Amino acid sequence: MNSPATTSPAAPLSSALPAPATVEEMAKPHLRGCAPRLRGLVALLRADLFRYAGRADASAFWRHYLFTPGYKYTVLMRGCGYLKTKRFQALGLYPLSKWLLLRCRYKYGIAIPEYTVIGPGFFINRFGGIYIHGDAIVGANINVTHGVLLGQTNRGARAGAPIVGDRIFLGAGAKILGRITLGNDSAVGANAVVTKDVPDKGVVGGIPAKLLSQDGSDGYINRMVPDALMRACVDAFPGCLTSPPSARAVDPIASDQPL
Repeated sequence: MNSPATTSPAAPLSSALPAPATVEEMAKPHLRGCAPRLRGLVALLRADLFRYAGRADASAFWRHYLFTPGYKYTVLMRGCGYLKTKRFQALGLYPLSKWLLLRCRYKYGIAIPEYTVIGPGFFINRFGGIYIHGDAIVGANINVTHGVLLGQTNRGARAGAPIVGDRIFLGAGAKILGRITLGNDSAVGANAVVTKDVPDKGVVGGIPAKLLSQDGSDGYINRMVPDALMRACVDAFPGCLTSPPSARAVDPIASDQPL
């Protein structure tokens, strides 16, 4: 087992990303989560791949792209976002990539727009019934399981979509609604409905969700992205990250487990 690595704290992905002011603005596509450079796109995909395989080489890429629905969707999603930023939409490659992404959406039951801000080390552990609003902001080393919803509310003090910190576990069927913040290292139990902020290392469950403990996500976020891959992702989303996200590495061969 590797000894834990000490890294600098993460700069929030939400920096320089104000919440949309109106319902009309919330519904508009944007480019905030689209990697504009090929180097940044490759860095993000390698970081995501590490969460599945514990390594980021070509054989692992093809194995998980061909046989792991969550990683295949992630590749198409990030690739589609990259092409969206190109002049003339990459001479027709963007519409093709968008079609492939929509095909995967209906095949696997995963609906995450290509422009959603999602940090490195995104891990979809099971698939089906997953929806993430395009204005949501998702941090690094996140585990998403089947039935998870990060949804928008249209009115009130928490109108908007959620902000999810780093190293967070979202259990099967979890629903996170509105412009609320899930603190770093927190965990959301199966079928919980979260409508209020969750503190760092908070564990919440129930309908509506209540704070159950401060044990956090320890033991549920495994095979974290190492610091070298994290540093390569710093400028993937210009204006969003100003320092390397914290990897807080653990045993790289451990398996991700459900809550």
